[in-house]
Amino acid sequence: MEIIFAGNTLLEAHIISGLLTANDIANHVSGHYLQGAVGDLPATDFAHVLIHDLADKDLALQLIEDYETGRLALTTPDSG
Repeated sequence: MEIIFAGNTLLEAHIISGLLTANDIANHVSGHYLQGAVGDLPATDFAHVLIHDLADKDLALQLIEDYETGRLALTTPDSG
């Protein structure tokens, strides 16, 4: 497994995880138990997304780049 994304929050890491899962890329979000351990310190660099298969790395990086640059857009079916 390899870290493919380091999120600012666990929520952001789970958004990326869902994006990868929707594209059939097996992944895991880590850092759940570290959030409470930091106390009064700023909670950073603990929400990671790891991919299981390195063969999926290029597609995963492209999806993450599309997410970060806003190229992913919600579409609605044509009404007529």
